[in-house]
Amino acid sequence: MPKTIGIVAIKGGVGKTTIAASLAADLANNYQKKVLLIDANFSAPNLGLHMDILEPKKTIHHVLANKSRITSAIHRKFGVDVIPGNYVFNSAINHLKLKNKINNIKKKYDFIIIDSSPSLNTEMLSTMLASDNIFIVTTPDYPTLSCTLKASKLAINRGSQISGIIINKIRDPKYELNLKEIEAITKIPIVAKIPDDKTAVRSLFKRIPIPLY
Repeated sequence: MPKTIGIVAIKGGVGKTTIAASLAADLANNYQKKVLLIDANFSAPNLGLHMDILEPKKTIHHVLANKSRITSAIHRKFGVDVIPGNYVFNSAINHLKLKNKINNIKKKYDFIIIDSSPSLNTEMLSTMLASDNIFIVTTPDYPTLSCTLKASKLAINRGSQISGIIINKIRDPKYELNLKEIEAITKIPIVAKIPDDKTAVRSLFKRIPIPLY
């Protein structure tokens, strides 16, 4: 059964897009799954940089502005179907149409992964409403965790299912929140912990997802 997974975070710089791109590439290349990856960070889309799609002719913005069919905005890269965003799109778009647009092609895929906006507004809400499962990306520090709580509250209020928290960029556990503390504060299970690694910087520079780099 197809699953739509939303990767969300309120605070920028936590590695949300890196994780979304890596998850999509891993599922497609190492598990032979049919995967669609969508950039839903409408205000500041950068998923194309991670997937080496630099000048897309059709994007999710064209789709949500009813200027293009969703199938026309798909770009094949690294074994993944990718719908990137557009930095300079000037027409108005309806963020909340995302779910309906995805539903038109959902049956073609095993997984649809949505890289959300890091802003607590209708952009993030569109991802939450379109997703069957939501994973929140955070780093193990108090400022970012406070933002994580806001994201989880919005999801719960909208009836969305939060499947877990991904702790990213672990650098010095002695001076960071531990997993038990984070689970106790958020009441959400931690499903992954990822150390800070130079591989992420290098793979982005080469514009190759981490599992393939």
